[in-house]
Amino acid sequence: MEEQEEMKKVTIYTDGACSGNPGPGGWAAILTHITKDGEYIEKVVSGGKKGTTNNCMELQAVVAAFECLKHPSKVHLVSDSKYVIDGLSKGWAKNWRAHGWVKSDKKTAANKELWERLLELTEKHEVTYEWVRGHAQNAYNNRCDQLAVEESKKYKE
Repeated sequence: MEEQEEMKKVTIYTDGACSGNPGPGGWAAILTHITKDGEYIEKVVSGGKKGTTNNCMELQAVVAAFECLKHPSKVHLVSDSKYVIDGLSKGWAKNWRAHGWVKSDKKTAANKELWERLLELTEKHEVTYEWVRGHAQNAYNNRCDQLAVEESKKYKE
């Protein structure tokens, strides 16, 4: 019988920033992993765009991070965005999708395309969630914030 390979454990830290809402925005994600040999691996991805919102950038950071994962993994997602963490961990986004992207208050869910992509990406993985206070003690979250703000500045007019 063939041994099943253990799933890789990855921690993802994300943040989004926006100067004005809407306005120029940036996002960043840091993926960390320790190999079987004990080697620490870190991957940083970031980007931004004009005329966006903070929530859009928060989601984009998570989407971009999950797009980096090539195989099903055990993922621990760490974010200071209640919108993202609650949307995933409390099943809100799955509920919105099940109801044609209409929320319980009968309003259309914002950022449908990003939520759709994120749900598609997360379904391949075992995901746990952790909300952290922004601009606090989490060094990775603070680095993501700094990178996201730097990205947003590239899109100021």
